[in-house]
Amino acid sequence: MAATDDSDYEVSPGRRRNMQAIRSRDTASGLAVRRLLHAHGFRFRVNFPPVKGLRRTADIVFPRQHVAVFIDGCFWHSCPEHGHGVATNSGYWDPKLARNRQRDQETSDMLKANGWLPVRFWAHDDPHDIAGEVERLVRLKSRT
Repeated sequence: MAATDDSDYEVSPGRRRNMQAIRSRDTASGLAVRRLLHAHGFRFRVNFPPVKGLRRTADIVFPRQHVAVFIDGCFWHSCPEHGHGVATNSGYWDPKLARNRQRDQETSDMLKANGWLPVRFWAHDDPHDIAGEVERLVRLKSRT
């Protein structure tokens, strides 16, 4: 039986420190994309909640065009290519990762309902490809 409450499982102090040290902003892939966009003249908000009152932030936000960019890590967001199950303490990790996927979908749905275009990429995607697609979408949204 899978647990739904994180309190059912212990995480070692060492693992807790490791988890707390993982960056949620200014990741290498996010910085690379931001540099490329900035070099092409784009200005944007960083780690910003697109919708007022939404307690979730997007990695890159274009408020005027209503485009919210997410660059998801393979492990935390269960990338179909690189995400993998964990062998240790799967009773903790499996529900946690499932909740992350569910939260991602809820966030995208909320943004769409509020007139935003949520765009998701994987951290392993080429930053030039990500920046190119974001530029295309922002320009497209600027015309509408």
